[in-house]
Amino acid sequence: MENLTSAVEDFRRARLQAGLERVAALLTGRSTELLSYEEVRQKLGARERPSEYLEDIPLDAIVGSVGRYRDFTRSFLPKHESSRDRWARVEIAMTSMTGVPPIAVSKVGDAYFVRDGNHRVSVARQLGATHIQAYVTEVATRVPFSPDVEPDDLIIKAEHAQFLKQTNLDELRPDADLRVTVPGQYEVLQEHIEVHRHFMGLEEERHIPYEEAAAHWYDEVYLPVVELIRQRGILRGFPERTDTDLYIWLSVHKAALEEELGWDIAPGLAADDLVASFSQQPGQRFRRMTQRVLGTVTPAELDGGPPVGQWREEHLGARHDDRLFADILVAIDGEESGWAALEQAFVLAHRERAQLQGLHVVASEDAIGEPAAAAVLTEFDRRCRDAGVSGSMALDVGPVQRRLSERARWADLVIVSLSHPPEPGPMAKLGSGLVSLIRRCPRPVLTVPGGPSDMGRALLAYDGTPKAREALFVAAYVSGRWATPLVVLTVAEGDGVGSRTAHDARDYLEAQGIDAEFVLESSEGTGAVARSILATAEAQGADLILMGGYGASPVVEVLLGSQVDRVLRASRVPTFICR
Repeated sequence: MENLTSAVEDFRRARLQAGLERVAALLTGRSTELLSYEEVRQKLGARERPSEYLEDIPLDAIVGSVGRYRDFTRSFLPKHESSRDRWARVEIAMTSMTGVPPIAVSKVGDAYFVRDGNHRVSVARQLGATHIQAYVTEVATRVPFSPDVEPDDLIIKAEHAQFLKQTNLDELRPDADLRVTVPGQYEVLQEHIEVHRHFMGLEEERHIPYEEAAAHWYDEVYLPVVELIRQRGILRGFPERTDTDLYIWLSVHKAALEEELGWDIAPGLAADDLVASFSQQPGQRFRRMTQRVLGTVTPAELDGGPPVGQWREEHLGARHDDRLFADILVAIDGEESGWAALEQAFVLAHRERAQLQGLHVVASEDAIGEPAAAAVLTEFDRRCRDAGVSGSMALDVGPVQRRLSERARWADLVIVSLSHPPEPGPMAKLGSGLVSLIRRCPRPVLTVPGGPSDMGRALLAYDGTPKAREALFVAAYVSGRWATPLVVLTVAEGDGVGSRTAHDARDYLEAQGIDAEFVLESSEGTGAVARSILATAEAQGADLILMGGYGASPVVEVLLGSQVDRVLRASRVPTFICR
């Protein structure tokens, strides 16, 4: 039993390495796929010789498989969980007195392809072996073939020719440039075409000829993604790759993100993440290194979050229409306050034609499978159906504010209940999950203190600071797109600064065609600005407050307090906090 447990752990480590190898492949552009023996034999015009002999062969020279080339990576790491038991049994046999029989391989040039014994090769490599005993059948070829010489170009050209023969795209779309630099990619394209053909048939209720489906796929699926790749300049981060390479990698990356997050991810967002995570441009590499370093030395409570306005700069580029909040992340805790936040999200979703991404964070992996978590998922789906809103729910484990901050990058707005507003005092502020979320979150945050608001009249608290200017941008959008009356409050603190600030806001709104009402007040003393905001909201009948987020450094605001915290502690209407 102990040997089995150890073997299973070795298998899991091998599976993890397979995932890391896949990421490395995206970075380097090198394939992690085993070569198909039959494909290589046919492409090279190779002929098998009838003789067979036994010898020790180098594991590094094994580059492919006869029948199991989809089950292992190029370094024979297992790709599928279903092979766990067999893999573990092979390891137990190889490390016991029983041993295992030699494998069987075909030798093409100086490279080997496994006929029988793929699991033995995988285990041997994990155990650190350099050679393995094998029955060898030689295959004659006129083309030199060695483990350290990539045969990709030959294979790719043959695959490309077969792809064009089947799709006829070179004639149907003469300008189509579907070159790839990694073997096996045309099979992926063919799968995409088959899926597209299937759904075309369902939609049009007729049999779709393959060539017609291929041309339609090229026009309606492939070209829009390639146009996105070109608009974003993504190829600059992946030297010597092609548009089709990036189309396939983006499709794979998008699918992986959706599986990991449990949400639908827009192609633009997936493209941005592909670049941020794997681009080899010096700026992106430096950014990743800086983020890793800062993440290890900065306590979460004192993290100032992303630069001001970054959410707008990097995220709005992914929008293909004029909606500002197409994807909304809602924190669902299963309590009444969390459902109130969802009801508020429904109001926005109807106005923005948005889809909701619910997130329920639990304390442990075990809790994910408990009935309570399942009940939250069921209730979320029911409420979305009743409201006529598209929504998907995901479960996650860990600190709530950290998980929300991490997932917020896939949304345009985060909505949370205000059931636990920031308490006064430095220690309480340090321990406030809401404060940490607002400070770290890469997207604006809408706090909901009670029942949903119709957001029929908005108050913008504007002081001219960078984050307030972000709130001014949102306020102009809300007023213009939703036809929501807007009141702009500026609190003067001496020297005519307030009137100049209000004048700047007026100029901006007028340029956007927004007719707003302006209120200028004078206040002094601790908390005076927050009191003015709350009093003006009540006097004006505003049911939505917009304001900038924390303006000072985390240390200063922990010690002296913040107007944002004071507003959140007393507000009875949703508060939209921009960064």
